Amino acid sequence: MSAPISPERTLITLRDPGSAAAEAYRTLRTNIQFSSIDRPLKTLLVTSTAPDEGKSVTLANLAVTMAQSEQRVLMVDCDLRRPSLHSIFGLANEQGITSALLDQSQGELPIQATVVPGLSLLASGPLPPRPADLLGSRRMAALIDRLRASADIVLIDTSPVVVVTDAAVLAPQVDGVLLVLQAGYTRRDRAREARQILEKVKAHIIGVVLNNARLEGGYNY
Repeated sequence: MSAPISPERTLITLRDPGSAAAEAYRTLRTNIQFSSIDRPLKTLLVTSTAPDEGKSVTLANLAVTMAQSEQRVLMVDCDLRRPSLHSIFGLANEQGITSALLDQSQGELPIQATVVPGLSLLASGPLPPRPADLLGSRRMAALIDRLRASADIVLIDTSPVVVVTDAAVLAPQVDGVLLVLQAGYTRRDRAREARQILEKVKAHIIGVVLNNARLEGGYNY
C-alpha cells in the first residue's frame, strides 16, 4: 500500500512559499479580490480547455493562499470524471458531492478539513454515470446556495469546458469563472472555443491563468 500524498510536497505554496511561483499565486489571489469589488464573488468555478493543463493544481494553490489570508475557503471537486483534489490534499473520496446530492435527508455535508487552517474540501465522491445531468439538476443549484453560505469563498473544480458540457452547465450558477491555460500546450483554437462556450451560457469570465510560462530573464520578483 502506497503512502498518502503529502500536500506539503505537492503544493508549491506550502513547499516553497518564498518562490516566484508561490508569489504568482498570491498575485492571482489579489487580482481576484480586486475583480470582485463591484460584484461580490462567493463562488468561483475553475476550468480549462483540455486535460492536463493544471486547473486542479492552480485551484489548490490559489485556495491555500486565500486561506492564508484568513478567509474561510471551501474547495468543491465537481470534476466527476477525473477528480484529483482529494489526492492533492491526501484525503478520502468515499463520500463527497455525489453523496450530498443523493442524500434525501439534507444532513451534514461530508466536508473534510485539510492541513491548512481555514481550508476544507468537499470531494467528488463516487463517480456517476452521467455527470452533466447531476451537475445541471435543481438539487445542484440548491447545494451551491447552501455551500455559498458555508464559507467566505467556494472554489469549484470542473472538467475541461471544451471536452464535456459539465463546466458549461455549472458556469451560469456561479459568480465567476477562471479559465486555466498552459503555455506551449494549450491550442489557440481551443482557447477561443472555450471562451465562446462560456460566453454562450452567459458565464462571468473573470480572467485567464497561464500556467508554465517562462519568466523573463533577470526578473527576480
